[in-house]
Amino acid sequence: EDEVGDYTIGIRELGPYADYLVINVSSPNTPGLRSLQQREPLRHLLVSTLKARDEYAPHAPLLVKLAPDLTMEEMVDVANVIMETGIDGMIVSNTTNVRPESLLSNHKHETGGLSGAPIKDRSTECIRTMYKLTKGKIPIIGVGGVGSGRDAYDKLKAGASLIQVYSMMVYEGPGVVSRIRKELADILLENGYKSVNDVVGAEHEDIYWSRIEERVRKRMQEREKDEKVIEDL
Repeated sequence: EDEVGDYTIGIRELGPYADYLVINVSSPNTPGLRSLQQREPLRHLLVSTLKARDEYAPHAPLLVKLAPDLTMEEMVDVANVIMETGIDGMIVSNTTNVRPESLLSNHKHETGGLSGAPIKDRSTECIRTMYKLTKGKIPIIGVGGVGSGRDAYDKLKAGASLIQVYSMMVYEGPGVVSRIRKELADILLENGYKSVNDVVGAEHEDIYWSRIEERVRKRMQEREKDEKVIEDL
């Protein structure tokens, strides 16, 4: 009944111990929660939780976790709110309520969030859309169906800056992270990339090259500052 109060208590009590904080407004297993992704409720929630973060856990980045079931109109609204409030990042995406026709299990009609391989393509598409709508200015943690280096690579190209793995950990255990990392490193080298940062958002040429130019500009400014310091010495 008091969403802002609940999130504020969580930030106050747990924020000091966290490396980062996530405002999850997209769990399909909590009745009514996804309504918080609408424009005004989301703006009110993010503004309030940012204030709580600044007060109780100023060291911790604050991110919002989004559903893969948003319509394009809803994604536009969410992107505008995220840009306006200045939140530190997004996690895209949570599990889905949708049941693809490709599901074979006899349990496919059960309620709850569907994760893993069946949502891989949808989550990647959501990353692609949110990256474009926010012009690459808001970091994205990509999650949903990541089971290989290729899956991680596809999400990075779509706009993710970081990758999370959940379902595959159940099937392979923690060692899956090393496998995915090695596969990703091989793919990056094969495609001429020297680092993960170089591939982020590569599908969006206009945004991508703008980011590269900005990075080069900053390096040149830093070099000029260093050269000036040396001259002053």
